[in-house]
Amino acid sequence: MSLSRVASPPLGAHNCHDLPGWTLTKQRRRLVTLLAFTRYFPFLPHPLSCLTSYKKKNPSINFTLFLFSFRVTSQRLNDLLHCSQAELLSFSMAASASSTFKKIQIQREGTEFDAYIVGRDDAPGIVVLQEWWGVDYEVKNHAVKISELGSGFKALIPDLYRGKVGLDAAEAQHLMDGLDWQGAVKDIHASVNWLKANGSKKVGVTGYCMGGALSIASAVLIPEVDAVVSFYGVPSPELADPAHAKAPVQAHFGELDSFVGFSDLTAAKKLEEKLKESGVPHEVHIYKGSGHAFMNRSEEGVKRRKNMGMLDEDDNAVELAWSRFQSWMSRYLSA
Repeated sequence: MSLSRVASPPLGAHNCHDLPGWTLTKQRRRLVTLLAFTRYFPFLPHPLSCLTSYKKKNPSINFTLFLFSFRVTSQRLNDLLHCSQAELLSFSMAASASSTFKKIQIQREGTEFDAYIVGRDDAPGIVVLQEWWGVDYEVKNHAVKISELGSGFKALIPDLYRGKVGLDAAEAQHLMDGLDWQGAVKDIHASVNWLKANGSKKVGVTGYCMGGALSIASAVLIPEVDAVVSFYGVPSPELADPAHAKAPVQAHFGELDSFVGFSDLTAAKKLEEKLKESGVPHEVHIYKGSGHAFMNRSEEGVKRRKNMGMLDEDDNAVELAWSRFQSWMSRYLSA
Protein backbone atom coordinates (compact mmCIF):
# COMPACT_ATOMS: atom_id res chain seq x y z
CA MET A 1 0.00 0.00 0.00
CA SER A 2 1.49 3.33 -1.02
CA LEU A 3 0.43 6.94 -0.80
CA SER A 4 3.69 8.18 -2.29
CA ARG A 5 1.93 10.21 -4.99
CA VAL A 6 1.43 12.92 -2.41
CA ALA A 7 4.20 15.48 -2.56
CA SER A 8 6.11 16.27 0.60
CA PRO A 9 4.84 19.56 2.02
CA PRO A 10 7.46 22.32 1.94
CA LEU A 11 8.61 22.92 5.47
CA GLY A 12 10.94 25.74 4.49
CA ALA A 13 14.30 25.78 6.20
CA HIS A 14 15.13 22.48 7.87
CA ASN A 15 17.91 23.75 10.09
CA CYS A 16 17.66 26.43 12.71
CA HIS A 17 20.71 28.17 11.24
CA ASP A 18 18.74 28.72 8.01
CA LEU A 19 16.17 30.88 9.79
CA PRO A 20 16.87 34.58 10.49
CA GLY A 21 17.74 35.21 14.10
CA TRP A 22 17.97 31.55 15.04
CA THR A 23 21.12 30.68 16.95
CA LEU A 24 21.70 27.99 19.54
CA THR A 25 22.07 30.29 22.53
CA LYS A 26 22.77 29.01 26.00
CA GLN A 27 19.30 30.12 27.08
CA ARG A 28 17.69 28.10 24.29
CA ARG A 29 19.71 25.02 25.19
CA ARG A 30 18.73 25.38 28.85
CA LEU A 31 15.09 25.77 27.85
CA VAL A 32 14.94 22.67 25.66
CA THR A 33 16.86 20.71 28.29
CA LEU A 34 14.22 21.79 30.83
CA LEU A 35 11.50 20.35 28.61
CA ALA A 36 13.42 17.11 28.20
CA PHE A 37 13.98 16.93 31.96
CA THR A 38 10.22 16.81 32.58
CA ARG A 39 10.04 13.58 30.58
CA TYR A 40 11.82 11.79 33.40
CA PHE A 41 10.46 13.83 36.30
CA PRO A 42 6.74 14.27 35.55
CA PHE A 43 5.99 15.45 39.08
CA LEU A 44 7.73 18.76 38.36
CA PRO A 45 5.64 21.85 37.46
CA HIS A 46 4.12 21.79 34.00
CA PRO A 47 6.62 23.06 31.37
CA LEU A 48 4.26 25.89 30.39
CA SER A 49 4.43 27.38 33.89
CA CYS A 50 8.22 26.96 33.84
CA LEU A 51 8.36 28.78 30.51
CA THR A 52 6.28 31.65 31.87
CA SER A 53 8.70 32.08 34.74
CA TYR A 54 11.68 31.75 32.39
CA LYS A 55 10.24 34.43 30.09
CA LYS A 56 10.08 36.94 32.96
CA LYS A 57 13.75 36.38 33.70
CA ASN A 58 14.77 36.52 30.01
CA PRO A 59 12.51 39.11 28.32
CA SER A 60 14.79 39.43 25.29
CA ILE A 61 14.32 35.81 24.22
CA ASN A 62 11.71 35.03 21.54
CA PHE A 63 9.45 32.47 23.22
CA THR A 64 6.78 32.28 20.52
CA LEU A 65 7.95 28.89 19.33
CA PHE A 66 8.63 27.55 22.80
CA LEU A 67 5.22 27.98 24.45
CA PHE A 68 4.46 24.31 24.34
CA SER A 69 4.46 21.38 26.74
CA PHE A 70 5.97 18.71 24.49
CA ARG A 71 7.72 16.16 26.68
CA VAL A 72 10.71 15.02 24.69
CA THR A 73 12.85 11.94 25.01
CA SER A 74 16.63 12.21 24.96
CA GLN A 75 16.61 10.96 21.36
CA ARG A 76 14.42 13.91 20.31
CA LEU A 77 16.46 16.54 22.17
CA ASN A 78 18.88 17.12 19.31
CA ASP A 79 15.94 17.25 16.87
CA LEU A 80 14.41 20.10 18.83
CA LEU A 81 17.71 22.00 18.80
CA HIS A 82 18.04 21.66 15.02
CA CYS A 83 14.53 21.80 13.63
CA SER A 84 12.61 24.19 11.45
CA GLN A 85 9.91 26.60 12.59
CA ALA A 86 7.22 24.43 10.96
CA GLU A 87 8.48 21.36 12.78
CA LEU A 88 8.44 23.16 16.14
CA LEU A 89 4.88 24.26 15.49
CA SER A 90 3.98 20.64 14.79
CA PHE A 91 5.53 19.62 18.11
CA SER A 92 3.56 22.40 19.80
CA MET A 93 0.25 21.15 18.39
CA ALA A 94 1.00 17.62 19.59
CA ALA A 95 1.90 18.95 23.01
CA SER A 96 -1.31 20.86 23.57
CA ALA A 97 -3.33 17.77 22.66
CA SER A 98 -1.16 15.49 24.81
CA SER A 99 -1.86 17.31 28.07
CA THR A 100 -5.35 15.81 28.43
CA PHE A 101 -4.26 12.19 28.00
CA LYS A 102 -3.24 9.45 30.37
CA LYS A 103 -0.35 7.38 29.04
CA ILE A 104 -0.34 3.65 29.68
CA GLN A 105 1.58 0.60 28.48
CA ILE A 106 -0.19 -2.43 27.01
CA GLN A 107 1.47 -5.82 26.73
CA ARG A 108 0.86 -8.51 24.13
CA GLU A 109 2.87 -11.57 23.13
CA GLY A 110 6.08 -10.56 24.84
CA THR A 111 6.08 -6.99 23.53
CA GLU A 112 4.81 -3.71 24.96
CA PHE A 113 3.53 -0.50 23.41
CA ASP A 114 2.36 2.89 24.63
CA ALA A 115 -1.26 3.98 24.43
CA TYR A 116 -3.02 7.25 25.25
CA ILE A 117 -6.42 7.43 26.95
CA VAL A 118 -8.99 10.19 27.35
CA GLY A 119 -12.56 9.97 28.61
CA ARG A 120 -14.65 8.63 31.48
CA ASP A 121 -13.39 5.34 32.95
CA ASP A 122 -16.67 3.45 32.71
CA ALA A 123 -17.73 4.80 29.30
CA PRO A 124 -17.97 2.61 26.18
CA GLY A 125 -14.50 2.26 24.69
CA ILE A 126 -13.28 3.27 21.25
CA VAL A 127 -9.83 2.45 19.90
CA VAL A 128 -8.73 5.41 17.76
CA LEU A 129 -6.20 4.58 15.03
CA GLN A 130 -3.65 7.00 13.62
CA GLU A 131 -3.13 8.26 10.09
CA TRP A 132 0.16 7.52 8.35
CA TRP A 133 1.74 10.43 10.29
CA GLY A 134 1.72 8.52 13.58
CA VAL A 135 0.31 9.59 16.94
CA ASP A 136 0.33 13.32 16.26
CA TYR A 137 -1.86 16.27 17.20
CA GLU A 138 -4.58 15.42 14.68
CA VAL A 139 -5.40 11.91 15.89
CA LYS A 140 -5.30 13.21 19.46
CA ASN A 141 -7.73 15.97 18.51
CA HIS A 142 -10.04 13.31 17.10
CA ALA A 143 -9.78 11.23 20.27
CA VAL A 144 -10.66 14.21 22.48
CA LYS A 145 -13.63 15.01 20.24
CA ILE A 146 -14.81 11.38 20.46
CA SER A 147 -14.54 11.36 24.25
CA GLU A 148 -16.91 14.35 24.40
CA LEU A 149 -19.60 13.11 21.99
CA GLY A 150 -23.03 12.39 23.46
CA SER A 151 -22.78 10.80 26.90
CA GLY A 152 -19.05 10.33 26.35
CA PHE A 153 -16.71 7.60 25.20
CA LYS A 154 -13.38 6.34 26.50
CA ALA A 155 -10.92 6.82 23.64
CA LEU A 156 -7.64 4.91 23.46
CA ILE A 157 -4.91 5.56 20.88
CA PRO A 158 -2.36 2.73 20.51
CA ASP A 159 1.05 3.91 19.29
CA LEU A 160 1.49 1.67 16.27
CA TYR A 161 4.78 3.33 15.27
CA ARG A 162 6.34 2.97 18.72
CA GLY A 163 6.96 6.66 19.23
CA LYS A 164 7.87 7.67 15.68
CA VAL A 165 6.04 10.51 13.94
CA GLY A 166 6.35 11.56 10.30
CA LEU A 167 7.03 15.29 9.90
CA ASP A 168 6.48 15.31 6.14
CA ALA A 169 4.75 13.10 3.58
CA ALA A 170 7.93 11.28 2.55
CA GLU A 171 8.74 10.34 6.14
CA ALA A 172 5.13 9.32 6.83
CA GLN A 173 5.17 7.14 3.70
CA HIS A 174 8.37 5.49 4.92
CA LEU A 175 6.85 4.78 8.32
CA MET A 176 3.68 3.30 6.84
CA ASP A 177 5.67 1.18 4.37
CA GLY A 178 7.63 -0.23 7.30
CA LEU A 179 4.56 -1.03 9.40
CA ASP A 180 3.96 -4.65 10.36
CA TRP A 181 0.25 -4.68 9.51
CA GLN A 182 -0.42 -8.04 11.13
CA GLY A 183 1.39 -6.79 14.22
CA ALA A 184 -0.71 -3.63 14.16
CA VAL A 185 -3.88 -5.75 14.20
CA LYS A 186 -2.48 -7.54 17.24
CA ASP A 187 -1.88 -4.16 18.91
CA ILE A 188 -5.48 -3.20 18.20
CA HIS A 189 -6.72 -6.53 19.56
CA ALA A 190 -4.74 -5.98 22.75
CA SER A 191 -6.14 -2.44 23.01
CA VAL A 192 -9.72 -3.71 22.67
CA ASN A 193 -9.10 -6.31 25.35
CA TRP A 194 -7.52 -3.71 27.64
CA LEU A 195 -10.57 -1.46 27.38
CA LYS A 196 -12.95 -4.35 28.10
CA ALA A 197 -10.87 -5.34 31.11
CA ASN A 198 -10.83 -1.76 32.42
CA GLY A 199 -14.40 -0.55 32.61
CA SER A 200 -15.75 -0.56 29.04
CA LYS A 201 -18.45 -3.18 28.49
CA LYS A 202 -18.42 -2.67 24.73
CA VAL A 203 -15.65 -1.42 22.47
CA GLY A 204 -15.57 0.00 18.96
CA VAL A 205 -12.69 0.82 16.61
CA THR A 206 -12.28 3.87 14.42
CA GLY A 207 -9.42 5.17 12.31
CA TYR A 208 -8.34 7.62 9.64
CA CYS A 209 -6.47 6.91 6.40
CA MET A 210 -4.10 4.07 7.37
CA GLY A 211 -6.10 3.73 10.57
CA GLY A 212 -9.31 3.59 8.54
CA ALA A 213 -8.03 0.55 6.68
CA LEU A 214 -6.96 -1.06 9.94
CA SER A 215 -10.34 -0.39 11.54
CA ILE A 216 -12.08 -2.33 8.76
CA ALA A 217 -9.51 -5.10 9.17
CA SER A 218 -10.45 -5.14 12.86
CA ALA A 219 -14.09 -5.82 11.96
CA VAL A 220 -12.86 -8.92 10.12
CA LEU A 221 -10.05 -10.18 12.33
CA ILE A 222 -10.97 -9.24 15.92
CA PRO A 223 -14.11 -10.96 17.26
CA GLU A 224 -14.26 -8.77 20.38
CA VAL A 225 -14.91 -5.61 18.33
CA ASP A 226 -18.54 -4.44 18.68
CA ALA A 227 -18.63 -1.70 16.02
CA VAL A 228 -16.38 0.06 13.50
CA VAL A 229 -16.32 3.50 11.90
CA SER A 230 -13.72 3.93 9.17
CA PHE A 231 -12.57 7.12 7.50
CA TYR A 232 -11.09 7.01 3.98
CA GLY A 233 -9.17 3.74 4.00
CA VAL A 234 -9.68 0.15 2.82
CA PRO A 235 -7.38 -2.76 3.77
CA SER A 236 -5.51 -4.76 1.18
CA PRO A 237 -7.02 -8.16 0.31
CA GLU A 238 -3.94 -9.79 1.83
CA LEU A 239 -4.71 -8.25 5.20
CA ALA A 240 -8.49 -8.64 5.42
CA ASP A 241 -11.51 -9.22 3.19
CA PRO A 242 -14.44 -6.97 4.23
CA ALA A 243 -16.81 -9.65 2.93
CA HIS A 244 -15.93 -11.52 6.14
CA ALA A 245 -16.65 -8.61 8.50
CA LYS A 246 -18.22 -9.67 11.80
CA ALA A 247 -18.98 -6.25 13.33
CA PRO A 248 -21.21 -3.42 12.04
CA VAL A 249 -19.21 -1.06 9.78
CA GLN A 250 -19.80 2.58 8.92
CA ALA A 251 -17.39 4.09 6.37
CA HIS A 252 -16.76 7.66 5.18
CA PHE A 253 -15.08 8.77 1.95
CA GLY A 254 -14.50 12.04 0.13
CA GLU A 255 -15.79 12.30 -3.42
CA LEU A 256 -12.54 13.95 -4.54
CA ASP A 257 -10.22 11.44 -2.85
CA SER A 258 -7.59 10.46 -5.42
CA PHE A 259 -5.82 7.56 -3.72
CA VAL A 260 -6.67 4.88 -6.25
CA GLY A 261 -7.64 1.53 -4.77
CA PHE A 262 -7.26 2.77 -1.21
CA SER A 263 -9.84 5.49 -0.60
CA ASP A 264 -11.13 6.76 -3.94
CA LEU A 265 -14.73 6.36 -5.11
CA THR A 266 -14.01 3.00 -6.74
CA ALA A 267 -12.53 1.66 -3.50
CA ALA A 268 -15.56 2.97 -1.56
CA LYS A 269 -18.03 1.26 -3.90
CA LYS A 270 -16.10 -2.03 -3.79
CA LEU A 271 -16.12 -1.85 -0.01
CA GLU A 272 -19.88 -1.37 -0.01
CA GLU A 273 -20.31 -4.46 -2.22
CA LYS A 274 -18.09 -6.50 0.11
CA LEU A 275 -20.01 -5.36 3.18
CA LYS A 276 -23.26 -6.41 1.54
CA GLU A 277 -21.76 -9.87 1.12
CA SER A 278 -20.82 -9.98 4.79
CA GLY A 279 -24.40 -9.49 5.95
CA VAL A 280 -23.38 -7.14 8.78
CA PRO A 281 -25.15 -3.80 9.30
CA HIS A 282 -23.25 -1.23 7.28
CA GLU A 283 -23.29 2.31 5.87
CA VAL A 284 -20.97 3.83 3.29
CA HIS A 285 -21.14 7.63 3.02
CA ILE A 286 -19.64 9.75 0.23
CA TYR A 287 -19.10 13.48 0.84
CA LYS A 288 -19.42 15.63 -2.28
CA GLY A 289 -16.64 18.11 -2.83
CA SER A 290 -14.44 16.58 -0.12
CA GLY A 291 -11.01 15.03 -0.56
CA HIS A 292 -8.82 12.73 1.47
CA ALA A 293 -8.42 13.49 5.19
CA PHE A 294 -11.33 15.95 5.12
CA MET A 295 -11.91 15.41 8.86
CA ASN A 296 -8.64 17.17 9.74
CA ARG A 297 -9.80 20.65 10.69
CA SER A 298 -7.14 21.97 13.08
CA GLU A 299 -5.30 25.04 11.82
CA GLU A 300 -2.08 23.11 11.32
CA GLY A 301 -3.94 20.15 9.80
CA VAL A 302 -5.63 22.41 7.24
CA LYS A 303 -2.26 23.92 6.29
CA ARG A 304 -0.75 20.47 5.93
CA ARG A 305 -3.59 19.35 3.64
CA LYS A 306 -3.17 22.46 1.49
CA ASN A 307 0.55 21.83 1.20
CA MET A 308 -0.35 18.39 -0.11
CA GLY A 309 -2.72 19.80 -2.73
CA MET A 310 -5.99 19.20 -0.82
CA LEU A 311 -7.75 22.55 -1.00
CA ASP A 312 -11.31 21.52 -0.09
CA GLU A 313 -12.87 22.74 3.16
CA ASP A 314 -16.38 21.82 4.23
CA ASP A 315 -17.24 22.17 7.89
CA ASN A 316 -20.79 20.97 7.20
CA ALA A 317 -19.46 17.67 5.87
CA VAL A 318 -17.27 17.27 8.94
CA GLU A 319 -20.16 17.94 11.32
CA LEU A 320 -22.39 15.52 9.40
CA ALA A 321 -19.71 12.83 9.60
CA TRP A 322 -19.33 13.34 13.36
CA SER A 323 -23.10 13.15 13.79
CA ARG A 324 -23.21 9.87 11.90
CA PHE A 325 -20.24 8.59 13.90
CA GLN A 326 -21.95 9.38 17.20
CA SER A 327 -25.22 7.77 16.14
CA TRP A 328 -23.48 4.58 14.97
CA MET A 329 -21.26 4.12 17.97
CA SER A 330 -24.03 4.99 20.43
CA ARG A 331 -26.31 2.44 18.80
CA TYR A 332 -23.89 -0.46 18.89
CA LEU A 333 -21.88 0.32 22.02
CA SER A 334 -24.84 0.87 24.36
CA ALA A 335 -24.73 -1.62 27.22
